[in-house]
Amino acid sequence: MENGKVVSLEDRIPKLKQQRRKKANRRLVFLLLLFFSIIVFIVYFQSPLSHVHKIEVLGNSFYSDHELLEAAGLSKSTNIWKVKEKIVEEKLKKLPEIKAAAVKVDLPNTVSITIREYKRIAYIKKDKHYLPVNENGKILKETGENEGIPANAPILIGFSEGNVLNEMIEELGILPDEVFNTISEIHHSPKETDTYHVTLFMNDGFEVSATIRSFSEKMAHYPSIVSQLDPAKEGVIDIEVGSYFKAYEQEGADENKDEEETEGEG
Repeated sequence: MENGKVVSLEDRIPKLKQQRRKKANRRLVFLLLLFFSIIVFIVYFQSPLSHVHKIEVLGNSFYSDHELLEAAGLSKSTNIWKVKEKIVEEKLKKLPEIKAAAVKVDLPNTVSITIREYKRIAYIKKDKHYLPVNENGKILKETGENEGIPANAPILIGFSEGNVLNEMIEELGILPDEVFNTISEIHHSPKETDTYHVTLFMNDGFEVSATIRSFSEKMAHYPSIVSQLDPAKEGVIDIEVGSYFKAYEQEGADENKDEEETEGEG
């Protein structure tokens, strides 16, 4: 030990005490910070500071913001940390007119809701009410209000939920707007040879005899067919197989005179 450096115990004790004191102080500071962080978090979590302050709703036209928020179970007293996006989306999609919903939580206190609604394709008359029919073929329930005659979609008569209505709605959804907007009423008028036969009453005064199975394909030529007819003559345009016109006032006359062939099918 002649070449080694000897440190006395008296010299080492103050250094050890100082190291232990620093370590204890650091531990105390950490525990105090942890304690106060927990207190702050608890106070924040229980206070209005953690509540939803802003709710944005986009894409809704059939439902009001209030109705959607009530269905979603959201309000400005809802804790932002309790908003589960997927759960809220599922709640909203249970509404009959909601096709899809996207919910996003933007911290610290904003919730954004984007709605996609089913398109109303037609209306079915029930007593004094006109019940909307969505693009998925669902007939919506009565609202309790006595609504007037809808002007933005055809009225379906003689239909009920099922395959016939679903195919009718699907075909209407394919129609160009210029043709869709000319339809006033569609009557389900099945024949022995065709359970999908329908009779249409158009806004321009014509009547159309058609089948749902080729409805959109044949009706796409309606403007071309009508352009060849005398607008002063009202009658039936038959597009079940070919396309021909039969004027009302010529019923009972010689067949060669009361039927007029029209072009317009591709």
